[in-house]
Amino acid sequence: MSYSIYFAGELFSAKHLYGNALLAENVFQKSNGRYISVLPQNLEQRETTAQAIRDQDIKTCLACDAGIFHYDGTELDSGTVVEFLFAKFADIPAVLLRTDFRRGGDQGGDPWNLMTSFFPRTDVVMLDAMSLYKEALAGVSGSVSELLSAKAASAAADGVHETVADRIITALDRVIALPPILARDKAAAIYEWLSVLPALGGSQAENTRYMLNQLQAKIERGLL
Repeated sequence: MSYSIYFAGELFSAKHLYGNALLAENVFQKSNGRYISVLPQNLEQRETTAQAIRDQDIKTCLACDAGIFHYDGTELDSGTVVEFLFAKFADIPAVLLRTDFRRGGDQGGDPWNLMTSFFPRTDVVMLDAMSLYKEALAGVSGSVSELLSAKAASAAADGVHETVADRIITALDRVIALPPILARDKAAAIYEWLSVLPALGGSQAENTRYMLNQLQAKIERGLL
């Protein structure tokens, strides 16, 4: 069985866009197509309104079977945190991914604000991307020009993404196997509320129908 994975994180620069795409492709390939990442950067239409973009991301997040949420930076990306919380409201399995070696937050454990930790059906993948990159370059020698010509740096970066993908796949396997915490007799009411909570554009009846359809799909797939 394959699973759709909401791929939440920053998408504001070429580095973000390329890194997201490369990691999503690695997760797909290394899981033999089991995990299909849905990239918001491929969905967003910049010529539309801000609310339309937000609504599309929320609805896509809640439609997916699980989510990967990038928790990099000294301050977490606020949009990613909001998307993570919506996933938790809907009892969607989640993986928090951090490859940033910098510390932050206000707790002794996870290096981010404690209010975004300790949620059920959630796993944390913590890696030091800089150390992985340096290890990959350790056996490479040559002049600066020779290394650039050989594309040694990009090859090392590709290796980092492969390592991260392996860890993500293991974490996704783990969280998807966890039993749901949302009681079946309360699920419809929760998903109806999720159709109201963000004040989505369009018809409320259509928004409610959309959310209940997502709930039914998750039940049929054994996720709720």
